[in-house]
Amino acid sequence: MQINEFPKDLPPKYYHDYFGYVLDFVRKMYESLLNTSEIAFLNEYNALSEDAQCLFIRFSNRSKSFFRVNTLSYSEITDIPAALNELHDKQFIQSLCELHEDRFEEVMDLFTKPEHLAFTKILEPEIMPSKSIRKPDLIRWLLYEYDFKIICEIIQETEPVVKVGYEMEVMMMKFLFFGNRYADMTEFVVRDLGHVRFQSFDEEHLAIQFESRKDVDDTLMVSLMKETFNVLKNAVPPEEVFDWFMNWQTGFSANLSAKALPSYHLFIVKVGAWLERKKMLSQALTIYQLTNDAPSRERRVRLLYNLGEIEEALALCEEIAENPQNADERYFSQDFHEKIINKKKRAVKRTTQALKDASSIEIPVSYRFRVERGAIDYYQELGAQAVFSENEPWRALFGLLFWDIIYDTNVKAIHNPLQRVPSDFFLPDFYLKRSEQLLAGMKNADTTEAISQIVENTFHEKFGITNVLVSWYPGMLETVLKLISLLTPQQIHAVLLEMAYNLRENTRGFPDLLVWDETEYSFIEIKSPTDHLSSRQLHWLHFFANHGIKSRIVRVKWIKDEI
Repeated sequence: MQINEFPKDLPPKYYHDYFGYVLDFVRKMYESLLNTSEIAFLNEYNALSEDAQCLFIRFSNRSKSFFRVNTLSYSEITDIPAALNELHDKQFIQSLCELHEDRFEEVMDLFTKPEHLAFTKILEPEIMPSKSIRKPDLIRWLLYEYDFKIICEIIQETEPVVKVGYEMEVMMMKFLFFGNRYADMTEFVVRDLGHVRFQSFDEEHLAIQFESRKDVDDTLMVSLMKETFNVLKNAVPPEEVFDWFMNWQTGFSANLSAKALPSYHLFIVKVGAWLERKKMLSQALTIYQLTNDAPSRERRVRLLYNLGEIEEALALCEEIAENPQNADERYFSQDFHEKIINKKKRAVKRTTQALKDASSIEIPVSYRFRVERGAIDYYQELGAQAVFSENEPWRALFGLLFWDIIYDTNVKAIHNPLQRVPSDFFLPDFYLKRSEQLLAGMKNADTTEAISQIVENTFHEKFGITNVLVSWYPGMLETVLKLISLLTPQQIHAVLLEMAYNLRENTRGFPDLLVWDETEYSFIEIKSPTDHLSSRQLHWLHFFANHGIKSRIVRVKWIKDEI
């Protein structure tokens, strides 16, 4: 089956088709991994009438769990009361008074402050709170003064409230389909309305993303813990967040599935960085020590140094220098090692020195908020041609030249027909799994003409289809073709291989501008007086120099605009 159609209008029950497709897909791909309650959910859902299914989906696609029955209005559902009764009879929804009170605050939030005051008047007219009371305070007062069952009965007499059931099972179905917690059913909508064109895959060649139930449970658990962290950090003191995280990871991290580890390590870095911002340095250091993934080692060196653990900071600096994971680690380890050894408080970083050694140009100060545009105008006034070249042309070149390799279903990194990014794209696995294909692709693209032809053909064949590296902006193809024409195939291959080794890090940091005339070209990193040079930018400047690609840094000096 090929998924690549774009109807102009969505049918009234479009969401019913999408949800049914997701359930069928999950059963087909993952039935052996589903537990008893999930299988039961699939079977019970299929036994519902279409209207009851539609109403349940309407509930399930919302972010909340509780609904006021009298506010329900869906024109495509013929008989909402009958659908409600069926869902209740089949335990797909529960009435309010059947629930425990631990989530009762969610119910209270459904009603306005005047409605809560009306509940109070019914409960005990003599003890009416002031009308100026804030709604959150009124809710807390009601929950403190009155028993859950009493308030529940009053609410149900006023307007029935129901809670959607099978929440965990529905969450699992969507997680298994999308492979994450951030994508949702709107992906179908944007596809079918034509807002996004997805790469077309033969569904028979799609691969499962999770090999075992442990892979599923551990990966989902890490995702849910990230969501919990986002709530806790705004609700409780940092000390409690630290304790919560340490207690959680102590119980699970030692036996965590390999599938969940990349997400877990990113989570560690996120929590550590937050604790740093909260000035909890020792606790942040403890968190960072749970992973070696960048930038945790750099942060540990800085924290150790600030906490007076100089020898330990120096040893870790030397460890980073022996095996840096990216440009940030490489230059940091060199600069900070010198700072410690020479006991300098203000050691000049390599990025700073490179910036000091750069040539400069003068640009009117009216360009201070668009310095690259000012530099382009400057070079064009000198008779040269200039375009923006930061990241996008290089990413587009990689994406267009290796399109079929990126989205090759044989690599087992495409798991659903709405997938925009291969699941291994930001992992070392990307190159490891595709090295032979990438090298073969470069062998086929061994001349400037061959590279240009492949890029042009792919551009016209795939135009508008989503690709993680290709942004379909005006002039993109022309810029990519100009880049190809100025470099040798060997230089292009070297840059693309460097990108492939680490797509997370090496698809950024390219020089801002490409400037050329009839005799020469240069990739130029433009820096305003207040700007700094990043390690990634310095990495690419050095890489270009090592491969004979002309590049340089140019500092901007502001001059007054001519009147």
